[in-house]
Amino acid sequence: MAPDPPPKRFGEFALIAKLFAPLAAKDKGAFALSDDAAVVSVPAGSELVVTTDTVVEGVHFLRDDPAELIAKKALRVNLSDLAAKGAVPKSYLLALSLPKWVDNQWLTRFAAGLAEDQNRYAVTLIGGDTTSSPSTVAITITALGLAESGRMLRRAGARPRDIVFVSGTIGDAGAGLAALRGEGTGLSDFVRSALVSRYQLPEPRLALGRALVGLASAALDVSDGLIADIGHIAEVSGVKISIDAVRVPVSASTRALWGEGNDATVRAATAGDDYEIAFTAPASARARVEALARETGVDIHEIGRVDAGKGVLLLDERNRALPVTRTGFTHF
Repeated sequence: MAPDPPPKRFGEFALIAKLFAPLAAKDKGAFALSDDAAVVSVPAGSELVVTTDTVVEGVHFLRDDPAELIAKKALRVNLSDLAAKGAVPKSYLLALSLPKWVDNQWLTRFAAGLAEDQNRYAVTLIGGDTTSSPSTVAITITALGLAESGRMLRRAGARPRDIVFVSGTIGDAGAGLAALRGEGTGLSDFVRSALVSRYQLPEPRLALGRALVGLASAALDVSDGLIADIGHIAEVSGVKISIDAVRVPVSASTRALWGEGNDATVRAATAGDDYEIAFTAPASARARVEALARETGVDIHEIGRVDAGKGVLLLDERNRALPVTRTGFTHF
């Protein structure tokens, strides 16, 4: 039997010209991707906020995931970082490593996903790189945003007596990945679809992030797991943070998969891929935070407090520390 023919795929320069140069058309500093670098102008009174994230097949997405959703997730996880900094997205760079199985149809759908989200979030491709990969797809995006000079939200800044908040719900994306891997065979199609969507297509909280500038004392996006990421705030701020397990917002869909009780909450709070914003703010800001939830249409939940000390604790209803053997996802 003759071997299968190799998939049809654009050459490197045809790929750039046909699919990616059109994504750079709105930014003159990108030079239609015809140069080795781009020019980024920063308005007076603003600072450039830069973040980068890599998503890899088998780690952050599955090979069978729709290519347009893979593209959107790769872009959105970076926009989520900008959201947690209170920055306004401006542009991005794309580095794409492709194995032989990727064909023109996949690439066309991938570029279409980027085009849709560029329109949605008002960002533009300004450059990048394309390389071959021996086996898996790897996508690195560097996102650029603008923040008012000296006003970017940081992980450092939480103070004793501050309150801890988080947007949205926690654990849905991890539950969605678990469902894709075969858990919850008895779930309804509606619940399974809702969870998988949260895994495949995160929602960067950009409006909320901008509204938190001048209000939040510290902030970050929840990417590796709520407990792990809250721990980063505690570490760089030099404080102790206590989270009330009963207050962690876990959706009915995730409860349907993982059940009720503290064990399920621990799993949700350490699963990762949520891309919500966790932040601290003075207790006097409670009313303003509640108003922000109404103004942005994003649920915000009070989940804990900041004290003097070190580390992060997840407390049960009797104020006892729950055992958390793994605080979140780590690559190594």
